[in-house]
Amino acid sequence: MAHGHMIPAIDMAKLFTSRGLKATIISTPAFSQPVKTAQNSGFPIDLITLPFPHHDSGLPPHIVSLDQVTSDPTLLPMFFKALSLLQHPFDDLIKRINPDCLVSDMFLPWTADSALKFGIPRLVFHGTSYFSLCVSEEMRRHKPFNDVASDSEPFLIPNLPHQVKLVKTQVSDYNLHENKDDFSRWIQQMRESDARSYGVVINSFHELEPDYARHYTDVLGRKAWSLGPLSLCTNGGNGNGNGNEMNGDQCLAWLDSKKANSVVYVCFGSMAKFTPAQLNELANGLEASGQCFIWIVRSGGGDEEEWLPERFEERMEGKCLIVRGWAPQVAILDHPAIGAFVTHCGWNSTLEGVCAGLPMVTWPLFAEQFFNEKLVTEVLGIGVPVGNKKWQRGANDGVSREAVAKGVRGVMVGGAAAEMRRRAVDYKEMARKAVEEGGSSYHHLTALIKDIATYLPPKKMEIM
Repeated sequence: MAHGHMIPAIDMAKLFTSRGLKATIISTPAFSQPVKTAQNSGFPIDLITLPFPHHDSGLPPHIVSLDQVTSDPTLLPMFFKALSLLQHPFDDLIKRINPDCLVSDMFLPWTADSALKFGIPRLVFHGTSYFSLCVSEEMRRHKPFNDVASDSEPFLIPNLPHQVKLVKTQVSDYNLHENKDDFSRWIQQMRESDARSYGVVINSFHELEPDYARHYTDVLGRKAWSLGPLSLCTNGGNGNGNGNEMNGDQCLAWLDSKKANSVVYVCFGSMAKFTPAQLNELANGLEASGQCFIWIVRSGGGDEEEWLPERFEERMEGKCLIVRGWAPQVAILDHPAIGAFVTHCGWNSTLEGVCAGLPMVTWPLFAEQFFNEKLVTEVLGIGVPVGNKKWQRGANDGVSREAVAKGVRGVMVGGAAAEMRRRAVDYKEMARKAVEEGGSSYHHLTALIKDIATYLPPKKMEIM
């Protein structure tokens, strides 16, 4: 689907093989390299690729990933139509390899029919937290946003263990208006296929969000297993097959020269887009914070002279490192010099920040990121929001340099920052214990393996 989906999927496959199971990843050729990297690292994962079906979907031939279409809503329906065309070759493949279980990305709802056809359990992988799944479902059931008069008036999401408030501008159109367009109808298909699946595997651990793990299973009635943090289980996430080791060496060497907890790491994942004006505000805000920082800027973002303040890197020499393109995020976050993380609140990044024991400046942009921000800042108490309240897939803007500087100082300086760091380190220790033998995630995987081994399928559909 996308690199953010593939990374934890590979880590999950590694985890399964560590317990003696055979794992095969089925993907399209665009995502084969990260799997090959895992194979070259000694993990016995099989890889089978299916050609991406551009025919009959209307997609341009260069589009092969969700990363490439999120900023253009006209391409989304075509992308999901292309994915649905994978079903027939996928079914032929499942018939041939005869697996005992299917773990499916959430964006492939038709795999529920495939699993039923072949009498195997389908496990859904959403790639997000219990918290965001609970918020999304309770919001869908109760529609509290209909009770407010304006987009800026906060509404309370009912029936949750904590008081969680949002405003309409922080919520996607497909949450606000069900069945309005092709994408929201696809979301509805995903929900229906989830209900027909055997259960859900979650990249989280019980101690991080126990109230929401219980809410998801006991109140919402979903069968789920906590297997994370997946990157911690298998030492994953340091490479992912990007092949730019020079960037990694440069980052870590620069950090080696810095004091413990003195550097802010700034990264917004693989899909975030900012206007030149917003990048300029971000740069000025980081400078105004007075903190050292390492900033990962996506390559291909246009002419940097449009947004980088004049003589910025010259002025900030020794205090900042700007990396164009890829960097080894897990290795950077784990470096002793890193003291905080400015993040878009994608779940992979959020969980990696938790595992590194870092307080976070939260800057959500789209998807479920505004939900994850609430978990970090209000439930866990290990983050400070930068103040963005605008859900937007395209080029983002609207956050001032003053807000950036205030957020960074808020997690780096003073007693409140020290208390957030203490809590973050506590969660780091909980995460490590969860994946060790005897830990909560270790037990969940043991239970999942037993459940799969004793699975009795409903009556198989006739296989055509």
